[in-house]
Amino acid sequence: MADFVAGSVGGAFGVVVGYPLDTIKVRIQTQRSYNGVWHCIHSTYKMEKIPGFFKGMSMPVSTVSISSSILFGTYRNCLHNICKLRYGSLEVKPSKLDIFASGYAAGAVQVLVTSPADVAKVRLQTQIHPHHLIEGSSLVYKPKYLGPVHCLTTIIREEGFLGLYKGCSALMCRDCPSFATYFLSYAVLREWLVPVGHNAPAVGVLLSGGFAGMLAWTLATPMDVIKARLQVDGLTQRKYRGVVHCITKSVQQEGLRVLFKGVGLNCLRAFPVNMVVFFTYEVILKLTKRLTT
Repeated sequence: MADFVAGSVGGAFGVVVGYPLDTIKVRIQTQRSYNGVWHCIHSTYKMEKIPGFFKGMSMPVSTVSISSSILFGTYRNCLHNICKLRYGSLEVKPSKLDIFASGYAAGAVQVLVTSPADVAKVRLQTQIHPHHLIEGSSLVYKPKYLGPVHCLTTIIREEGFLGLYKGCSALMCRDCPSFATYFLSYAVLREWLVPVGHNAPAVGVLLSGGFAGMLAWTLATPMDVIKARLQVDGLTQRKYRGVVHCITKSVQQEGLRVLFKGVGLNCLRAFPVNMVVFFTYEVILKLTKRLTT
């Protein structure tokens, strides 16, 4: 239970820290009207001011706290069960393969929870409209989606329930290997930075979490691009028939570098976000252990 609670709180804090850069990343990956990161930031601020960077955040904060709880809880329970089956004891140090397999399974489970919220988040982030209407103008802009809940209900009405799982296969391909790498790299770095038998210092946890996040997102970026494009597909007309078609068409039109659109932003966002996630996770685990002993 402690792992579920710690993961939930850590995930919620992580979303708030990294959301503005996530919005910029999604827009760069799905729209060809931006010349780069700074152009996207400037255009977003000019058109929508500060609220533009936090579009659709309420949904991820609530769902990520749930999905992060599931992620960390599933990871820890899988690891415990693997240790029981392989070694007959929870006191044995798990192997790197055990950690990798547990992270892979945890990534698969949390995709089922995050997919609908992720679709709504991406649709809201890519819905661009001015922060305020020009006075005296006869043009009145009404956004298609008025908020996360309205976005979800609109998708179900127009595209059916399965519309909430657009890009789910790409999300699975992104999250399973990236979370396996995420937990493994954190365990290795933490072991390297923190001597055995010592309490983990804050700097060791922060650096381990930050670099683990960067490594995982570097691996995840190609499928993250494809996932975002599939989720946005259908706003006007459908362009992609599936994951493979989206990959081939995107590469044909924009070259191989399209698969790494936003990789710098992903890494820049991943470092502070996962520093916060793992630090919060470790702190809450320690607090719960003190309260229960």
